[in-house]
Amino acid sequence: MVELADLERDALTELVNMGVGRAATHLSRMVNDQVLLSVPTVDIVSRQEASDFLTARERNGLVAVEQQFRGSFDGRAMLIFPEANSLELARAVLGGDLTLAEIVDLEQDALAEIGNIILNGCLVIVANALKDRLTISLPAVLRGDGANILKDKAGNTDELVLFLYIDFTIRSRSIRGYIALLMGVSSLESLKQLIHAFIEGIASESSSAGTPHGPHSA
Repeated sequence: MVELADLERDALTELVNMGVGRAATHLSRMVNDQVLLSVPTVDIVSRQEASDFLTARERNGLVAVEQQFRGSFDGRAMLIFPEANSLELARAVLGGDLTLAEIVDLEQDALAEIGNIILNGCLVIVANALKDRLTISLPAVLRGDGANILKDKAGNTDELVLFLYIDFTIRSRSIRGYIALLMGVSSLESLKQLIHAFIEGIASESSSAGTPHGPHSA
């Protein structure tokens, strides 16, 4: 199992929060209302542990928006939330003037757009901060339980899940959700090395800034 040191976990959580913060700004413009997103926890778990957690927390069906990403580290990114919230999310993005039938027809596209904004926001900010470049696929919408959504599609038996709980408030409604980054061990090790280099870079800048240069603060 790949594990993050506390400092690495804190750095990654901060970067992801910057990403979802940018995504929240985009979504706020779309829905013309305040959107709040935050990621309080980040954990690396096995796919089975992630599936068991989702099954225990979410008794009913789940909806996930999935995008493939590729760079120095690669894998699958998923935005996951309870299916009961999917129409509510779609309604928030599409506006209140549509009938229920129209919202149902457009729900898939609306969810894909929400997922694209949030996942892209996270991945791009993290990659840029770590001086990496990712190519990201178009979003696909999946439905099912935790095991079906997270199941391996390409024979990646060593795949682990970087699992992020997400607090999501849109149009004053609180919706819980999750971001799952499914990566092989080698990709997670590459990500860990990039995070470590990022932390060392910040430490180096801080020590340079702390060198006295006169009366002006850094």
